[in-house]
Amino acid sequence: MKEFAAAEWQRARRTLGSGQQLISSDPDSAASRAYYAAFHAVTCLFALRGQSFSKHSAVRAALHRELIRSGEWPAELGQAYDLLLDLRETADYGGMSRVSAADARNAVQKAAAILDAVRRAHPELPQGDE
Repeated sequence: MKEFAAAEWQRARRTLGSGQQLISSDPDSAASRAYYAAFHAVTCLFALRGQSFSKHSAVRAALHRELIRSGEWPAELGQAYDLLLDLRETADYGGMSRVSAADARNAVQKAAAILDAVRRAHPELPQGDE
């Protein structure tokens, strides 16, 4: 499980970097990458706890049940995760709707906050290019 968690953490960091680079040129992709960065970070956190989920909805439910309702994480991080999910759905399936550069920037910031929360819970996780 630790190997899987490490791979998810690496994926989360790499995906967040991709999202940051895409904000001005492709806000839809930036917002989608931001969601996936948060998803992989939270998946990493649960993997380190010996838990795994096969659906995005299960990860979201576990985040709210085990991190937000328990008080381990502030409610704002749960709201941030939900916003990222909504923006990803607009970005990937929104038809004529598009994510603005401002919303993409906000999404990347919220995803970064989620990665920070995961890293605070597990300071042994690499930071930066480690």
